[in-house]
Amino acid sequence: MEPAFRKVNPKQLQINPFTLILKDWFLVTAGPPDNYNTLTAAWGGLGEVWGKDVVTLYIRPVRYTYEFLEKYPTFTCAFFGKEHKRALQLLGQRSGRDGDKVAEAGLTPIPGMLEGTTSFAEACMVFECRKLYYQDFDPAHFVDPLIDKHWYPEKDYHRMYIGEIVNCLVKPEVKLR
Repeated sequence: MEPAFRKVNPKQLQINPFTLILKDWFLVTAGPPDNYNTLTAAWGGLGEVWGKDVVTLYIRPVRYTYEFLEKYPTFTCAFFGKEHKRALQLLGQRSGRDGDKVAEAGLTPIPGMLEGTTSFAEACMVFECRKLYYQDFDPAHFVDPLIDKHWYPEKDYHRMYIGEIVNCLVKPEVKLR
């Protein structure tokens, strides 16, 4: 990572995960700098499982990044300031199968501190993660039948990934406790 990032304990962060994930969005990236893909996510979670600080992701199998998440044991979650909202919007609308959407979005891929990861120089905070667990959504387990009807008309159920936060990297503008 470039020198502007510093490693901190994620428990030091002063963030609202609901705003950070749902409103501000983030990039999920899997693969090393010479073979990666990224997508914009607005679903996810932060917390603790099995005594580890974790990120939880929900990715549909039809997304190109899904192939990279399946292939590689690590991934990053990169968060940006509001000035990059258009870039995140573009990255959520275009597929990496169809060209270099990262260049089109004006972002700069950089290697992570965790081997085999890729992030972006413009990010203000990055979680470098190691996959711990995955599980496919099973429609038989939806307690509310409207979930299946409303969110999955194509029956393209998400895969949930739980990743241990190995490195939490921030720039100076990120508030700490």
